[in-house]
Amino acid sequence: MSDDDTPVDLKAALEERYLAYALSTIMHRALPDVRDGMKPVHRRLLFAMRQLRLDPGQAFKKSARVVGDVIGKYHPHGDTAVYDALVRLAQDFAVRYPLVDGQGNFGTVDGDSAAAMRYTEARMTDVARLLMDGLDEDAVDFRDTYDGSEREPVVLPGGFPNLLANGSAGIAVGMATNVPPHNAAEIADAALHLIKHPNAKLETIFDPDNGPIKGPDFPTGGVIVESAGSMAEAYRTGRGGFRTRARWETEDLGRGVWQIVVTEIPYQVQKSRLIERIAELLDQKKLPLLADVRDESAEDIRVVLEPRSKTVDAALLMESLFRVTDLESRISLNMNVLMGGQVPRVIGLIEAIQAWLKHLKEVAVRRATHRLGKVVHRLEILDGFLIVYLDLDRVIAIIRYKDHPKEELIKAFTLSDVQAEAILNMRLRSLRKLEEMEIRQEHENLTAERAELESLIGSDELQWKKVAGSVREVKKLFGQDTKLGKRRTTFGEAPSAISADIVAEAMIEREPITVVLSAKGWVRALKGHTEEFDKLAFRQDDEMGSWFHAQTTDKLLILTTDGRVYTLGADKLPGGRGHGEPLRLILELPGGVEIASMFVYEQGSQWLIVSQVGRGFIVVADDLIGTTKRGRAVMSPADKDIAMAIVRADGDHVAVIGENRKLLVFPIEQVPTLARGRGVRLQRYKDGGLSDIKTFKAADGLTWRDTAGREHRRTMDDLTDWRGERASAGRMAPQGVPRSNKFG
Repeated sequence: MSDDDTPVDLKAALEERYLAYALSTIMHRALPDVRDGMKPVHRRLLFAMRQLRLDPGQAFKKSARVVGDVIGKYHPHGDTAVYDALVRLAQDFAVRYPLVDGQGNFGTVDGDSAAAMRYTEARMTDVARLLMDGLDEDAVDFRDTYDGSEREPVVLPGGFPNLLANGSAGIAVGMATNVPPHNAAEIADAALHLIKHPNAKLETIFDPDNGPIKGPDFPTGGVIVESAGSMAEAYRTGRGGFRTRARWETEDLGRGVWQIVVTEIPYQVQKSRLIERIAELLDQKKLPLLADVRDESAEDIRVVLEPRSKTVDAALLMESLFRVTDLESRISLNMNVLMGGQVPRVIGLIEAIQAWLKHLKEVAVRRATHRLGKVVHRLEILDGFLIVYLDLDRVIAIIRYKDHPKEELIKAFTLSDVQAEAILNMRLRSLRKLEEMEIRQEHENLTAERAELESLIGSDELQWKKVAGSVREVKKLFGQDTKLGKRRTTFGEAPSAISADIVAEAMIEREPITVVLSAKGWVRALKGHTEEFDKLAFRQDDEMGSWFHAQTTDKLLILTTDGRVYTLGADKLPGGRGHGEPLRLILELPGGVEIASMFVYEQGSQWLIVSQVGRGFIVVADDLIGTTKRGRAVMSPADKDIAMAIVRADGDHVAVIGENRKLLVFPIEQVPTLARGRGVRLQRYKDGGLSDIKTFKAADGLTWRDTAGREHRRTMDDLTDWRGERASAGRMAPQGVPRSNKFG
């Protein structure tokens, strides 16, 4: 370090420089001004185009010329960033009301890039003209450009509600903004309402059905399915979002065959990427209801979705797509803007419109003041003309013969310096009598205009009247009856009848499986329906517990010893390779709770659930379905009792056998049907508890299998000694019942 170097605290230096960078990013790059809805780069682009006289209806100029002027005079940044901003302002699928009229390739909704700036041409649109109307009339302040060689506007006059109509998006340091586009005619209606009722509530401004503002209006259309309450809260706080879906319709192909055609996609979704995503999901077999997707788009969007079969429900197919693709997208609202061009703040809808109206009022007063100055100056000159017309010969003589005619004129006619200069510059042809009449008429008109301007400047009421006139012009130019102003985005409701479970099931490909549960609770799903388990391997000290056939679309119900029933999708089971996974870990069971039984859910079926001490009741399958990870409490076993088994209640009789080997048969009608509870006594024991239970039809008789696999059958007559009433003790089991006291 040399003697001239001064030590600098690194922390303080970094904080100072980072703060300067953050403020620069917030104010000069990322956040829009609430008054004209523009970031500096967009404002400079339009101003440069105006300086190049690229007005609507005039000849186009190369985009490279515009970009060159912008980066050379106003915006010292890269040409690519400036050209990208120019391109976006010209894209009718990105900007609701384009500010640039582009000629050439300016990109597509598929995400294709625009041609190089040397190939494209541009000029302003009527919307841009409206934004800058009054720029030459001292409507806004100007400041020096970055190098001091030029002057640029601090903000545009903003005769168009650009912030809300075209929206804005940006990421600054520590903050971001995202304002979706809206309908200009609706904003104008809301603004007119606020002029009349400055203290109006949000409910009178926003209403999807009847209010002036119904919600966002995206360039690409679509259908907003966000609730009105959620949208109202977003507009109140300035933060929220809008669920937007693609617009679709079914197209009849005859003979019962049909297809779905998507005609509008959500805002800022690239069509090519959307179709690629759908195709990927098709390849991964995650869209079992969909057979194919095709892009038949030309100028208009036309994406064709072909169902797997003509029996598929169209609404269900679309719901499955909405959940996993960008056919449904959430457009966020974060109305973080620069207030007065200085202070970043999140504002609500009403405050945004009021800020625009306040700016229009200031612009109207400044334009009136500027015009008044011009009128007063011209009246001063006309007053001088009228004075000298009374003695033209003397005027001519002074000009011809005096060495200093200006001073002589001022002295002779009591004129001002401005009047004398104007007279000296007067043409000889203006000395006609006819010219005097025209001057008097002009003087009369300007005198009346001066009175109007002075009244306007001095009257708050007249100023708001002037602003209302400007707003009405916006409404007239972009009304709902115009091609550009007609609302594109509509509103709807997400189908409530189609639940998330139904859609989730529809997205699972239906395949047969065999569910195997080991004695120690390890579960797996074998492909196909099989009963050959000779080669099936189990972990050490483990063996086959139970198995059953199912489909991947089935719901599985698992009864645990604490009396809860858990619901698990069959598609969530581990595959047949290996030993599977512990079912208790999949269900996240608490300690001390074990698996009692596992079976397939069938709507409307009835089941008999029993505990170890011999209590039980019948329960309908629909009362077993749980909607949470904690399952559903069905049985409430007493202390030292556990839920033990659950069997189908298809028959008209119940056979129950205890650990004491006593068998009891009784009518199933003696067992009550409950949604939950402890149940009633099925068999009474002095020692031990229940070992097995079975329901059967009296006509078929009671069957069981012995240890050798042989089937035994007993008719109701054979079972006379074991038939009784519920809660009886029963009698010793007949010969042939396995020593395990299980029916097999």
